[in-house]
Amino acid sequence: MPLSREQKLGGLFAASAYSLWGLAPLYFKQIDFIPASEILIHRIVWSFVLLLLVLLLLKQGAKVMAVLRQPKMLGWLLLSAVLLGGNWGLFIWAVNNQHMLDASLGYYINPLLNVLLGMLFLGERLRRLQWTAVILATSGVLIQLITFGSLPWIALTLAGSFAIYGLMRKKLNVDAISGLFIESLLLLPLALWYWHSYADSSAVNLLHNSATLNSYLLAAGLVTTVPLLCFIAGARRLQLSTMGFFQYIGPSCMFVFGVWLYHEPFAAERLVTFGLIWLALLLYTADAWRHNRRQALQNRGKIA
Repeated sequence: MPLSREQKLGGLFAASAYSLWGLAPLYFKQIDFIPASEILIHRIVWSFVLLLLVLLLLKQGAKVMAVLRQPKMLGWLLLSAVLLGGNWGLFIWAVNNQHMLDASLGYYINPLLNVLLGMLFLGERLRRLQWTAVILATSGVLIQLITFGSLPWIALTLAGSFAIYGLMRKKLNVDAISGLFIESLLLLPLALWYWHSYADSSAVNLLHNSATLNSYLLAAGLVTTVPLLCFIAGARRLQLSTMGFFQYIGPSCMFVFGVWLYHEPFAAERLVTFGLIWLALLLYTADAWRHNRRQALQNRGKIA
């Protein structure tokens, strides 16, 4: 069955989103002399500014105001904002401290954690191959822990925080752009306070920086929001299960950069762990493809 124009456009947006996420480490490496906490501040501040402009252009102020009138919703969004901010900060630190392979591993594990959380909290049932994939990924982590005595805590924290964030946002009744804007709004006072009171790098005062450095700092907003907007545009045109086939672009880019561009050590324990998780993802993807194909055939039969 030929793809429609909207499906092709959705695929283009999805591929763009995950490719931009995969290329993000190259941007962070350009400013790795600045502490991760300060880069995180710029990511929050300039994302807020850019999202504010997007909301004004889309005339979605009423949606934001409706959420701001719900204290309980704001409480949950504050929690999701802290999770997201922590994920961002750890990712920046990992990339700029020779742990890009750990970040890559985390985002390979993430889809499998999403499946597990869906079973635990959303009442979803795992199919046989999905169970096998989860067990293989868990085995990869346990083998590294037991045999080599090291827990991939960066990968697990990145995967866990983003999976829990995704679960929370799935449960909250707020659209993606408005939700991210409110999250950045809630983080903004803390970011500005830290910038004023504790940030002490050579780049802390924008008036003393070169135009090139300030361009890099302001670009933190683009690096954060543009992939998200592409993701939203893709998700509107494709099924989420189809979106899942694109999600390995990002960690694969990070893996290539970590090994061949930045020459991070790729020891035996990492090879075992990565190998088992790659096998898990292969089974997970094959299962998703088979399930989608079966559903499409069933739907075609109903229409006929």
